[in-house]
Amino acid sequence: QVQLVESGGGLVQPGGSLRLSCAASRSIRGYAIGWYRQAPGIQRELVAVITSAGRTNYADSVKGRFTCSRDNTKNMVYLQMNSLKPEDTAVYYCNADPTNSLNPRLPNSWGQGTQVTVSV
Repeated sequence: QVQLVESGGGLVQPGGSLRLSCAASRSIRGYAIGWYRQAPGIQRELVAVITSAGRTNYADSVKGRFTCSRDNTKNMVYLQMNSLKPEDTAVYYCNADPTNSLNPRLPNSWGQGTQVTVSV
């Protein structure tokens, strides 16, 4: 399976921004890429999806604040996170969906993720 590495997390104040990156080990041109997050006491949830054609789907909780994009020539996917809230604090993961769906099944395997902390 394609290997993915997340990066770009960090500590930001409420209202701040971060851009997360998802680097793939090989071409992901035909895959949808989903961004997920895991916070304590909350189920791992899908927050954003981008298909091979660039169509996107966002969780209601992040809609209007997060934007997913991709650069297939670089095997990269990005998640721009603006107007961050404390409740956005979580470990963020990306995963590749070979079915290229806007509503992918929850993956069975995960990378290390990247920690996002929104706090004063």
